[in-house]
Amino acid sequence: MNQMYHWWQLISQNLNASGTWFATLFLRLILAWEFYEAGIMKLNGENWFGNIQDNFPFPFNIISSDISWFMATWFEILGGLGLALGLFTRFWSLSLIVLSIVAIAGVHWPAEWSNLSQLWQGYAISDNGFGNFKLPLLFIVMLIPLLLQGAGKASIDYWLNHYLQKKLKQDHS
Repeated sequence: MNQMYHWWQLISQNLNASGTWFATLFLRLILAWEFYEAGIMKLNGENWFGNIQDNFPFPFNIISSDISWFMATWFEILGGLGLALGLFTRFWSLSLIVLSIVAIAGVHWPAEWSNLSQLWQGYAISDNGFGNFKLPLLFIVMLIPLLLQGAGKASIDYWLNHYLQKKLKQDHS
């Protein structure tokens, strides 16, 4: 029993150590791809925000649809690149959470629902008239650990922070 506990501790320690490098990396990479791809589609597509601008929450509903389209496009592209590199991860995570909330409110929330059962029908990845808020909600849930914990060790953020801390120590010496 002692030997089994020892092995379990050893495995747990190795998983914990590798988790500081890789746990957030995989979240960052899948989110980076999804947001970057969405941004590129907007960059190469036509602005359809004019039809839904009124559905956006304040203050996004008072911004012109052209500015909203531009902001969504470039926040998705640059945010995707930032997440992939682990550069300014907390900023991009917060920005993409806000963007996803606006997307849910403006595009993915069911147009009409009168009870929780009808609302729950919108928790889907389809467009059958009930909404389609599952994917952006999952993105938000995946972005929250990046916002709270940062990018992890496999990131520019980590190395930049490490460098700046070292530089501050040298300056105070």
